Amino acid sequence: MHEAIWIVSAMFALTAGVTDLRWRRIPNWLTYPAAPLAIALHAIAGGWPEAKVSLEGFGIAFAVFLVFFLLRGLGGGDLKLAAALGALVGVHHLADVIIAVLLINALLAIVLIIAKRRIWRTLRNIGRLIAAFFRLHLPAKDLTIDNPEAIKVPFGVAAAIGVLLYVGWHWRGPF
Repeated sequence: MHEAIWIVSAMFALTAGVTDLRWRRIPNWLTYPAAPLAIALHAIAGGWPEAKVSLEGFGIAFAVFLVFFLLRGLGGGDLKLAAALGALVGVHHLADVIIAVLLINALLAIVLIIAKRRIWRTLRNIGRLIAAFFRLHLPAKDLTIDNPEAIKVPFGVAAAIGVLLYVGWHWRGPF
């Protein structure tokens, strides 16, 4: 049964990545059923202790990515994707998956920044973000995903790559 959870995790992430790349959205029809399905799969695999691992993964991923969502650095679909992935991989693998996804996301951002020749503008904006943080202010609206000119990395693509790499690298059976 644990192998099925790995496969579902990879398929979910891949589907989210494709939809985000193609339509720049992660649809609710994909994210809403993912967490309950993950919790159910974990419960079937190992009863309440496994379901608890899934619930903890969901809660921690939701809390971590909620900060980015509230700061308008992440969309709602991205938040739901992260929480569902937390439920799928569970709390024991969550930190590794989050690190992999964030590193891939950063790499994609760097590639886009270089390709669009926005290095100096990006460095200036990072300085503005840091200044806002230390002044305990929200970032200016032009520094959020609400800015139509902002370079937006499709988080679903980064999540798909990160999860697929993690699943491929750590495929070993039991969660």
